[in-house]
Amino acid sequence: MLDKSKTAADAGLHQSHRVDHLLIAEMVAPGSRVLDVGCGDGALLQLLADTKAVDGRGMELSRERVNACVARGLSVIQGNADNDLDDYPDQAFDYAVLSLTIQATLKPRDVLVNLLRIGRRAIVSFPNFGHWKIRTDLLFNGRMPRTPNLPEPWYASPDSHLCTIRDFVELCDVLDTVVEEAVAFNSAGRRLPIKKSVTLHNMFGEKAVFRLRRRHHI
Repeated sequence: MLDKSKTAADAGLHQSHRVDHLLIAEMVAPGSRVLDVGCGDGALLQLLADTKAVDGRGMELSRERVNACVARGLSVIQGNADNDLDDYPDQAFDYAVLSLTIQATLKPRDVLVNLLRIGRRAIVSFPNFGHWKIRTDLLFNGRMPRTPNLPEPWYASPDSHLCTIRDFVELCDVLDTVVEEAVAFNSAGRRLPIKKSVTLHNMFGEKAVFRLRRRHHI
């Protein structure tokens, strides 16, 4: 018999959290040590603590957001993904997470290398610049697109290195990284019913989440 209280709770959880956060939570094992880089207001750390009982740590550039995280009992320090990840020891965490942040870093390749070094696994989510709406906007309007996922005009955007799903897959190949799981999804949060096709994911996915590991651990 269907547990209506559980169903209602699951529905409420999905309504109150970002889709990529929910997908990331599915990829994290219970009781893990997790570093959330660019953790923002701490929503993902709180979700992982509540649903997976993780030992979570966070790094955030904004002092105001760090203070807000600490005020709600989260272990978060101020730091910059481009400059401060070098200080972490190898495999200090089970997962190093970067959610909707890699496109805003100055050196995304170096940041990803550090994530894979610090965590036994890395989980990365990002907006897909190869989505068909963006391609159409560029083709017919000849201007940088503005979408719900990329709302700022080009001169005000924090995004330094926008990429497509295909670009990210190629970077993983360059770094000899194993893609353990990858999910593309649309604006409604619906996972794409497409299997093993980077081309179709790249065309129809508005965002993506990848779980990665190095091919050879040290």
